[in-house]
Amino acid sequence: MSITLSRRPATLADLDALVELRVVAMQPSLEKLGRFNPARARQRLIDEYSPEHTTILLDNDQLIGCYALIPQDDFLYLAHLYLLPTYQGRGLGKMIVRELQARANKMCKNICLTALNNSDAEKFYEGLGFKVVERGEVDIRMEWRRPKTARI
Repeated sequence: MSITLSRRPATLADLDALVELRVVAMQPSLEKLGRFNPARARQRLIDEYSPEHTTILLDNDQLIGCYALIPQDDFLYLAHLYLLPTYQGRGLGKMIVRELQARANKMCKNICLTALNNSDAEKFYEGLGFKVVERGEVDIRMEWRRPKTARI
């Protein structure tokens, strides 16, 4: 199956669809850890929704994912990156994170995120150069630090 990927900025009207996307995307990971709670999964996105920093991912105009990259003082916060399960494991997430890393590098910023402790997401982000900087019972905080450039 080939992907015709397009992107568009999110709006307030996208919230309901993105909440459902998050639940579908996160359910397997949360179930594997015995932590699936649909109401809590929905509420986390609702609490953090920032349409001005969210990008919708589409395949032939069908919603397949989203990400939110929120500028902070000295870093970019990757608040959300979700893909429908049928689009996971196909290199799309890796491509998106690498694009975000290139953007962060141009802005001279690092990226931080929160992921589930001992999850597939932790392994995914580690493979893209993120390091665990704080480990809690449920979540971990990870950071990607842009490469240092040589000074002349």
